[in-house]
Amino acid sequence: MAEITAALVKDLRETSGAGMMDCKKALVESDGDMQGAIDWLRKKGLSAAAKKSGRVASEGLVGIALSAGKGAMVEINAETDFVARNEAFQAFVETAAKIALTTGEDVDALKAAPYPGSERNVADELVHLVATIGENMTVRRAAVLEVGKGVIGHYIHNAVSEGLGKIGVLVALESPGKTDELTALGRQLAMHVASSNPLALDASGVDPEIVKREKDVLADKFRQQGKPEAMIEKIVESGLKTYYKEVCLL
Repeated sequence: MAEITAALVKDLRETSGAGMMDCKKALVESDGDMQGAIDWLRKKGLSAAAKKSGRVASEGLVGIALSAGKGAMVEINAETDFVARNEAFQAFVETAAKIALTTGEDVDALKAAPYPGSERNVADELVHLVATIGENMTVRRAAVLEVGKGVIGHYIHNAVSEGLGKIGVLVALESPGKTDELTALGRQLAMHVASSNPLALDASGVDPEIVKREKDVLADKFRQQGKPEAMIEKIVESGLKTYYKEVCLL
């Protein structure tokens, strides 16, 4: 039997786009023959993942997982809304959210984490899912919030099942207050965030580049209105206060 080296597995993975464990199995089945391994993957429908990886994935689901004082949220994109109703895809998003409770916001760490119930990691499991369902999918981002004393409020908009939907929000409330009252408040705040989509928690959190652009727009607007140059700075500052009310949660 031919020796299946890591380099051989790597070459097959780059050629086919299939997952690492699938490539290793293909090489074992073909006794180390590269073309035979490619044919084996094609017969299993796994090498098709490479061709699908170039297609745009803009639909998908957001998944939320909660633990004591901690919440994780992941966004997994797919090409069409149809995939969001696929049970295998939903199970993957749900599992990825639970894993993110441990790996945090680092997407690469999430992808490298072992996927429960298989010998693959999260990234390879996704490749396997791409080949199975027939659409490109990507792990877009992850977010994690944690409180020492308080609750993590959450809300899922357009939910397809518990903790899965189109829009997800996590809100961290640090408080020694009653848990049930904090939970209700957290949900209300999360729903408000989902509907208003604020840029930041407050004015201090708005990207300086966005603030500068807004200042320039306001200044040009007032100049065109014929306002005196000496007054423009004060008028712009007033305009910014109105802008912050529109784009900030607080």
